[in-house]
Amino acid sequence: MDRTALQAAQKPLKDRYREEPAAALITLRAQGKLDEEQIACSVETGRALVEAGLHPATGGTGALACSGDMLLEALVACAGVTLRSVATSMELDVAGSVHAEGDLDFRGTLGVDREAPVGFTTIRLRFELTSDASEEDLAKLLERTERYCVVGQTLAGGVPVQFTYSTS
Repeated sequence: MDRTALQAAQKPLKDRYREEPAAALITLRAQGKLDEEQIACSVETGRALVEAGLHPATGGTGALACSGDMLLEALVACAGVTLRSVATSMELDVAGSVHAEGDLDFRGTLGVDREAPVGFTTIRLRFELTSDASEEDLAKLLERTERYCVVGQTLAGGVPVQFTYSTS
């Protein structure tokens, strides 16, 4: 997709959202089914079924996907798509790869130390790019990618998460 095709696809959406801001508010959903035999949860991704389980650092075998890895994968996917979209808008020829890594202290997750944090304490996102664009253009590309990456902004903003349950 080139800049013209991207603009053509997005223009009617942008126009509608300017005229009717409520139309831009959408609820995305994900769901999973708890495994009855093992400590696992099957998550429907829309393209495949992913079975998530315990990380080896918490007693898992490593045979199932780790939800922490899936979080980083979602960040990589979102940042990569956002970077490509912004590069297309800026008419920059950019190729390369996206890498995420995050630090965890499993003492918190396992309840070994109540003072240890549960969850990632730091996440690093790195782009390895090949481009003939100027340093200034690449800096602007990275700035806009950071600004418009939904997953990155959600993580950075610390959105509240509500835990509830129902019974059947």
